[in-house]
Amino acid sequence: MASQEIETLTQALSRLPGLGPRSARRAVLWLIKRRETALVQLLAALEGVSERLVECQTCGNVDTTDPCGICVDPRRDQRALCVVEDVADLWALDRARLFTGRYHVLGGRLSALEGVRPEDLSIAALIERVSAGGIDEVVLAMNATLEGQTTAHYIAERLEGFPVRITQLAHGLPVGGELDYLDEGTLAQALRARRPMG
Repeated sequence: MASQEIETLTQALSRLPGLGPRSARRAVLWLIKRRETALVQLLAALEGVSERLVECQTCGNVDTTDPCGICVDPRRDQRALCVVEDVADLWALDRARLFTGRYHVLGGRLSALEGVRPEDLSIAALIERVSAGGIDEVVLAMNATLEGQTTAHYIAERLEGFPVRITQLAHGLPVGGELDYLDEGTLAQALRARRPMG
């Protein structure tokens, strides 16, 4: 039997996505065997992130600075804005290094069943960013779910009066799929084949 502290660590790890109780136990044992190297490094990294983690007030990304590294990067195309549901989607697209513009995180998607309304998402902040000018294209990179597409259509309607080109990812994405789980090749093809909404 493991001590209460080890059991608590195992339970905490088992709540992480992709880790069940068995995987968490294996991870804890691995960390215990490498206590002086891996465990100490992991603790330091977790403390550092915990102390410095902030949400970017411009785009909604999670970083250790506000504005985030993407928003302040001068190499980014300020005229292109990619709208995503969650930070995981932003990271998935940015990891592929195919979109050179900036991002806007909605913080979810519209859902009548879950009671998520437009005012629950950062849609008003998106409209503000577009109305400030300087943006030529808004890429709606919503997940290929019913709620994701409903959200994309709602945003497209809200942006109709602005002089911006509204595009969305091609539907080569699997229906019901989520961006964070797709490989770079699929993301690359979907981003290259984006097309106007409507």
